[in-house]
Amino acid sequence: MADVTDVTGRPGAPVPPVRVDRRRGTELALLVLAVLICLFGYAYLGLARDGAVPPDALGYGGGLGALALVAHLAVRLRAPCADPLLLPIAVLLNGLGLVLIHRLDLETPGHTAALAQLVWSTAGVGLFIVTVFFLRDHRVLQRYAYVSVVAALLLLAAPVAFPAVNGARIWVRIGGFSLQPAEFSKVLLAVFFAAYLAANRSALTYAGRRLWRWQLPTARVLGPVVTIWLLSVGCLALERDLGTSMLFFGLFVVLLYVATGRAGWIAAGLLLAAAGAWVVGSFEPHVAGRVSDWLHPLASVEAGLGPNQLTQSLYAFASGGLLGTGLGLGHSTLIGFAAKSDFVLATAGEELGLTGLSAIFLLYALLVARGYRVALGLRDPFGRLLAVGLAVIVALQVFVIAGGVTGLIPLTGMPMPFLAQGGSSVVSNWLIVALLIRLSDSARDRGADRDLEEAA
Repeated sequence: MADVTDVTGRPGAPVPPVRVDRRRGTELALLVLAVLICLFGYAYLGLARDGAVPPDALGYGGGLGALALVAHLAVRLRAPCADPLLLPIAVLLNGLGLVLIHRLDLETPGHTAALAQLVWSTAGVGLFIVTVFFLRDHRVLQRYAYVSVVAALLLLAAPVAFPAVNGARIWVRIGGFSLQPAEFSKVLLAVFFAAYLAANRSALTYAGRRLWRWQLPTARVLGPVVTIWLLSVGCLALERDLGTSMLFFGLFVVLLYVATGRAGWIAAGLLLAAAGAWVVGSFEPHVAGRVSDWLHPLASVEAGLGPNQLTQSLYAFASGGLLGTGLGLGHSTLIGFAAKSDFVLATAGEELGLTGLSAIFLLYALLVARGYRVALGLRDPFGRLLAVGLAVIVALQVFVIAGGVTGLIPLTGMPMPFLAQGGSSVVSNWLIVALLIRLSDSARDRGADRDLEEAA
């Protein structure tokens, strides 16, 4: 307890320590609500399809509740000051994803993707717990910036040696096991970008020559910027993965803007991204086909060939209306092979309607907003940039995927965070939430220390 002095210089009354409201009880209550919402959705699906509650409904609710409880205990023990909304949002999105995947499994007997997704979700929660327990200070990650970027590049390059799947080389398949390395590369690159920009933000802002109103950085500092652009274009060209290229380059440009405060970097980034996409789209048939489908979504219908995936997705959103057809009563399985992954949002739009879809988008928006709030509460530049980067990863993924399936932008092959089928995706997103939990704990804990110092 600190002492203060009055105006005469004599010791005054001691300043009581600032007590942080940890709000772990609030987190637990929100977790119970999240599990109940998912359990209700699972039970409603059984009633709509078979007229009875599924016999394994309690098992589903108990399993999801157990995962949520274990994660909550890890946060309560190791990150007691963490943001109380991050974990419940992740549990709710993950649980809704399991319900939607199970609903689509009912249309494809013999393909139990929901069970595999539950196993991956368990692995993701396990990684979440390990990260929260053993990463006691996020600043430790700054020491491994170059190790992170080397590991990220190796993971990005790995799928090139494997055959393409649905036109894109983004998978590593060994026997019955498959992995999407880019999902982990995005977290490693966020660590590297945050560390690099935290160390070079002054040079990027003030060093170098001035060209009219532009302050150009030195070649030594600008080199990594150009390198990242070339790597993103190379990723797009070799792996035919438009979504990953957009995500990586967009992540770096946004962090560059946050680090320097110069809007010119956003303009330069957009120009470089557009130039790279135009060049690759002109010479790569798979990417050109995606752009053509985006520009003319009804071309296959007009030609008498029937609706393609994008057209069927648009039909699904249109038939959903305001309140949807009801969970389990839609026809979004007509989309085809990617209904459980790329186009799972179409199922949500058709069966939950615009109302349910808006609620899902609000959950994502709240998750991103809490990430930005974490960044505002941190003092160290690395922590701030890392929090922004992790939030931007989620925001860009949601924008790219939602924009693709609704026809706003060309379609990509990325999974919707937590919602879509994809083991690599769900594990990496749980890692993102774990890092945000650790960062938010540091922000609120040090915020209390700062208030105490100011009061003293």
